[in-house]
Formats: sequence, structure tokens, C-alpha cells
Amino acid sequence: MKSKEEIESYLIQAGLPYEEVSDGMWVTGRAEDQERIVVKYQPPVLVCRVHVMDLPTEAREELFQTLLALNASEMMHGAYGLEGGKIVISDALQLENLDFNEFQATIDDITLAVADHYTRLAKFREAAAA
Repeated sequence: MKSKEEIESYLIQAGLPYEEVSDGMWVTGRAEDQERIVVKYQPPVLVCRVHVMDLPTEAREELFQTLLALNASEMMHGAYGLEGGKIVISDALQLENLDFNEFQATIDDITLAVADHYTRLAKFREAAAA
């Protein structure tokens, strides 16, 4: 099983700016970045999660259909989900056999999803902000 130190070495190897916010929990990106990935060492898994947007009060059915379609067609690692009043992308990686390539693929997929899906989710973001 990978140790916390090995996970931190993956963050360094990936060239990601990060800060350790508590024991075994890191936040990637810079403070000014809107979507920062939280990486949490939680044996037997490593959890990666990013807050995408607040859950709007209107057009939920269309939003949920959009998120389910994205999960089925475009999410290689992780999935969209609900956490309280927030929409998140999360993924859990088994620590037992985790290697750097799998870690990097997950971070890249989450980052790409946030960037690529932004325009499709923008109208829902505006409804959540209203």
C-alpha cells in the first residue's frame, strides 16, 4: 500500500503546485485558482475531488441529465456527483496497486473535465449564482 509520503512524491513528480491542509490531505493549484483538486489519503483509497459548482434551484432535471450523459460518455476517471449543495467530480484510487501513471491520469482527467465541460455547465452555473 502506498504511504502518504509516496502520494506527496506523486504530487511533486506531477509538477503540481499544492499545499498540505491537514495530515494526508492536499489541495492542488494556486490559491487564486477556482477549481482546486483535493487529494485525500484515506486508506485503503486515495480520494480526489473537485468542487465544480453549487447546485442550482432551477433546471435541475436538465442539469442532472447533462451530468449523467457526461459520466457515461466523457469521464474516464471519476464521476460527477452531489455533495450537500455542491456538484463535485470525485474519484477513488486503490492504494494497494496505485502507480504514478494512474495518479497522473486521474488528475489530468479531472482537470480536463472541468475545463472541457465548463461551457456546457455555464448556464447552470449562472442559475446557481442567481
